[in-house]
Amino acid sequence: MAKINLETTADAHVEAARFQEKIIDYLGLRASDLMFEYSLLEGKTKLDLITISPRHNQSFLFHSETGADKIDALKKMLEYVQNYKEKENSYTIQWVTKSDSELHTSYFRASNILDALEKLYYGRDRNTITVFSVVLNPIS
Repeated sequence: MAKINLETTADAHVEAARFQEKIIDYLGLRASDLMFEYSLLEGKTKLDLITISPRHNQSFLFHSETGADKIDALKKMLEYVQNYKEKENSYTIQWVTKSDSELHTSYFRASNILDALEKLYYGRDRNTITVFSVVLNPIS
């Protein structure tokens, strides 16, 4: 029977928590405004960083990274959050949900319009949201 090194496992959890804290701090958000979702994808760890908007009561994909393991994915995510403003365009999307008539405005960083829309639609049925406009914001 294989022996599990509990100290190494505990250290990995502590290291993962530190990376998550760095990401939250760098983005200037509250821990309750972010979710770290992990899944396995072709033998690798996929990390989806999800933002939760208290204004809209909706969640959106901030970014996805894939790594050899949880720590590797978190390292890549930290690197992304430290550099994404220089590498990706800013988009403004105006939308409503089918259950609500209020027009909402959300902002996304993405490499193109389709990626911005994918972040908006993440984890939901596309038929539940009507998009009114997608605008590439000017570079400031």
